[in-house]
Amino acid sequence: MLKFEIEGGNLPVVICYPDTGESIMCEGGAMSWMSPNMKMLTTSGGIGKFFGRMFSGESLFLNEYIADGAPGTIAFASSFPGSIIPYHVTRGNGIIIQKSGFLAMEKGLDLSVHFQRRFGAGFFGGEGFILQKVSGEGLVFIEIDGYCKEYELRAGESIIIDTGHLAAMSESCTMEIQTVKGIKNKLLGGEGFFNTRITGPGKVYIQTMPVAKTAEALIPYLPTRDSGDRDINIDFGNN
Repeated sequence: MLKFEIEGGNLPVVICYPDTGESIMCEGGAMSWMSPNMKMLTTSGGIGKFFGRMFSGESLFLNEYIADGAPGTIAFASSFPGSIIPYHVTRGNGIIIQKSGFLAMEKGLDLSVHFQRRFGAGFFGGEGFILQKVSGEGLVFIEIDGYCKEYELRAGESIIIDTGHLAAMSESCTMEIQTVKGIKNKLLGGEGFFNTRITGPGKVYIQTMPVAKTAEALIPYLPTRDSGDRDINIDFGNN
């Protein structure tokens, strides 16, 4: 089992300690620091996965880091304030994650594009038509925006989540979109027209601070283009 620790509180980083010959996979630009004996190899993962990642807008290549000659150290930091969670994937127990949620994984796991079977779920689900699926056997690290709340759903048990707050779910869960009832609720409720319904069995990971909603909340406080384009003249005198 890969040795690791997660530090940093709300600005987390996962520090992994692979044994000699062990490998860790990540997308380009995810590595934060590492020991000198970590060797990097870049791979497309096969022509099918290459085109799948191209279609989904993700990085076209994965980087493999191998501990060469001795145990190594490699760290992957979150790109946004939030949480990093480890998930142990087993055969038949994969995980579906938001497009930006994949951080790193053990070699031997398979990262693939996951298409929503229901058109409505993909089109209105808040994370787009395409998600990512990790399957196989090993450990994957998932990046969560904000605090992560975990629920374990029994078979047939459901939870309704506001659009965009779904971070990840077990592949055994199903996802569908339901409309908010009532014209007043739709137009005046401030919660939008759609919610996401997740039905078990399986685990659901909910994020409290989706990047898109955070960016939207900051817009009123950002300078306008006119104010940003103004020339600033500073007189330093003749000294």
